[in-house]
Parts: sequence; C-alpha cells; structure tokens
Amino acid sequence: MAQPGPRPRGRLPRVPGQAGGPGELGFGLVGCGVIAQTFALALRGLEGARLVAVTDTNAAVAQRFATEHEALAVPRLDDMLSMAEVDVVCACVPSGLHAEVGLAAARAGKHVVVEKPIDVDLAAAHRLVEGARSAGVALAVISQERYNPGVRRLKSLLDSGALGTPVLVAASVPWYRPQSYYDSAAWRGTWALDGGGAFMNQGVHYADLLVWLLGAPEVVAARCATLAHDIEVEDVALAILRWGDRALGTLEVTTVAYPGLPRRLRVSGTKGTVELEDEVVVVEALAGGGQGGQPEAAGRLGMPAGHRAQLAEVVAAIREGREQPVSGEDGCHALELVLGVYATARWGPAAR
Repeated sequence: MAQPGPRPRGRLPRVPGQAGGPGELGFGLVGCGVIAQTFALALRGLEGARLVAVTDTNAAVAQRFATEHEALAVPRLDDMLSMAEVDVVCACVPSGLHAEVGLAAARAGKHVVVEKPIDVDLAAAHRLVEGARSAGVALAVISQERYNPGVRRLKSLLDSGALGTPVLVAASVPWYRPQSYYDSAAWRGTWALDGGGAFMNQGVHYADLLVWLLGAPEVVAARCATLAHDIEVEDVALAILRWGDRALGTLEVTTVAYPGLPRRLRVSGTKGTVELEDEVVVVEALAGGGQGGQPEAAGRLGMPAGHRAQLAEVVAAIREGREQPVSGEDGCHALELVLGVYATARWGPAAR
C-alpha cells in the first residue's frame, strides 16, 4: 500500500496558548460521545491544558456535556474554529469523519488530535497529514497503549538488542461486545463510518504497537468473518504477518470472546522472550540470564490515564515546537496494516 509522505523537517512554531495562563492551551472537543468523556477526564487537571468548548450534532447532548465538564457548548464546528480561545481541536466523532473534522481544524490554524484510527480511508488520512503539514499545525493520533510501562519495557529490550533478532510474534485481542454495543449508535458496525469491525476498532491498538515495536509487516494471509453479531463488518479476524526474513507473527482480534479476556502480546527473539498480558510484563526471559533486569512491576494505565499521558506529551510538544510522539504518519502506518488485512482476507460464509 502507498506510504505516507516524509515528516516535515525542522520545528513547528512555538505556540504559547491563549486559553488562560502563560503556555496554557485551550482544547475543543468535536463530538460528545463515549470517547469524548475520556478526553474530558484526561484533560481535567492536566498542566498546561484546559477544556474550553465542545460541540455535537445533538445540541442537548453537547449542553449536558459542557455543563458536566465546565466548558462552553457551541452549536457548530465552525463556531468552535472561530474561537481564539481554542488552540487544539480533538476529533471524537465516528472514525469515518476523523479526517474531515481534522482537516477543517487544521485549515483554521488549530492543532489537531484525532482518536484512533486516524480515519477509515487511507487517502483521507493522507489528506489530513498533508493539510496539517501545509497549515503548520501539529497533528497527533491517540495511541495510548504505547504509554504503558510494560510496552515501553518491551520496546527498550527490542531497541537495545537484549532480545536478539525477533523471530516469532503472537498478538491476541479476545474482547467481547454485546449486540447492544453496536446498536447504541447507527454508525457502529458499518463500513461507511466504522470502517470495519473488530480489527479496525479493537485491533488497531495492536496494529499500531506491532508497527512501532517491530516495523511494518507484510500481510501473508488473513481471514475475517461475522459470526455472532448482526453487523455489516467482521467480529472475528485472523492475520499471519511477516517482517521480511526476520520474523513471522499472528494477530487475532474478536469481539465475541465472552466475557472479554486479557490482551496478550508475546515476542520471542534469538536471545529471549517477553510476554505482556493487558500491557503488563508477565514473562521476561533472557538467554543466559542476560542484562534485561526484572519484569516491569508497574501496572497498566487504564482510561483516562493512558489518554492523559499522551495528551501531556501533545501539550509539551506543541509548546516546545517539536514533532508529536504519535504523528499523523504513525496513524497512517497503523491504518495501512488494518486495511492490508482487509484486502488480503478471505471472508467466511457467515460474513456479511
């Protein structure tokens, strides 16, 4: 699949912020659904940031949300984009609208944060990346699992060579979602706005982690099926991956594993193995004792702690005029892997 363009060179302009005190950045949330609650809670008390405004197609929902979080409800996105107090716009809308909202914000000179995935369409995602680059604004894609201490531990062992050359990778996201989850909003479980099912929405986290930890893999084979829900998209997906001549791996994702089981990621290299369970290290074994140290004792960052950790870096990067730690290009790479699985997949007889 096509690769996103190179990252812009140099530094972004420093932005002192306009929302309040020196360096404080004003945030606006577009969409007041479930994920917006996570953003609002993550921003509460975050140094250098303040929730200023929210908007939603349902004005009553927006007003209730604004009252709860001490922000201003505005009728339309354009109203938010005209506010000098808003420095950063967060797209908390259905996935298929992420690029549209983000691009409008970038063109208005606002920095942009989009919830995962960056979008469901790769061309739209590239337009967003280029639009932010052309406007000279920051673009960040939420990937909060990167901030878990266990994931950081695995990353350090891979980067240092302590695990040797990776040879086998096994990732599993055995989650559960009842039919009511998909019925809760008309866009859920649709190709147009959800962009896919279990792999696009639940699996994208691990798609991002695999690319970040090991580089972009080739999709060797894949299969998707709709087996337990009345939806357009898949609720079971399996992929076989290959990293050149270095490693083979699997990634399985589902929303039918009642009642929802821990996510797992195991990486075996020529010098050892590390396994994570819900992003916490449960196995760290290095050949000959190695120098890897003890397994990470810290627990997993839940919600909104994971979002807060990333948003803190978003704020710092904007204030210092440096690149975002999880950029639009990073979001494109994760999306490419998801779409590569869909392009390769053979769909089961129960698929719709």
